Amino acid sequence: MKVLLRRNVPKLGTIGDIVEVKAGHARNYLLPQRLAVQPTKANLRQVEIDKQRYLEELARQRAETEARAKLVDGKEITIAARANEEGHLYGSIGPAQIAAALAEQGLFVAAENVVLDEPIRKLDKYDIPLRFAEGIEAKISLWVLPVREPTAEGAAPPEAGAAEAESPATEPADDEQEA
Repeated sequence: MKVLLRRNVPKLGTIGDIVEVKAGHARNYLLPQRLAVQPTKANLRQVEIDKQRYLEELARQRAETEARAKLVDGKEITIAARANEEGHLYGSIGPAQIAAALAEQGLFVAAENVVLDEPIRKLDKYDIPLRFAEGIEAKISLWVLPVREPTAEGAAPPEAGAAEAESPATEPADDEQEA
């Protein structure tokens, strides 16, 4: 049975194509889902109009994606991670952490766009490719640095900090009772 596709159907064709399919596939899936119609002259005209709208929308989306890729391209981000003396991370850094670090800078990228062959497990500088769509790519620089933990000499014990926080709250209450 020949049908005219109203939408892109994976492994079958694109909008505006006339394809030969089994009658059951057309009756049970393509026609009820409004993915295809009978190839009449009126339907051909309507699908051509729909195809033009679809191509215009696709071009607009591609332009937005290219602008977003250009905005991100060449940026540098830093992620602090816990590591041992040899520079090996205690965990790993994956696409989600990279996307979150970009979001902190106001650059919103989906984790699916970050291309990593394997998670990052060492302190170093990495060039990370981002793939937004076919033919639209960007590259960022990622610095993985060790977490700077406060030294024992400069840090105050937690009990002293808690006592100081409580004492100002209790003093005004005493003053109010005396007055």
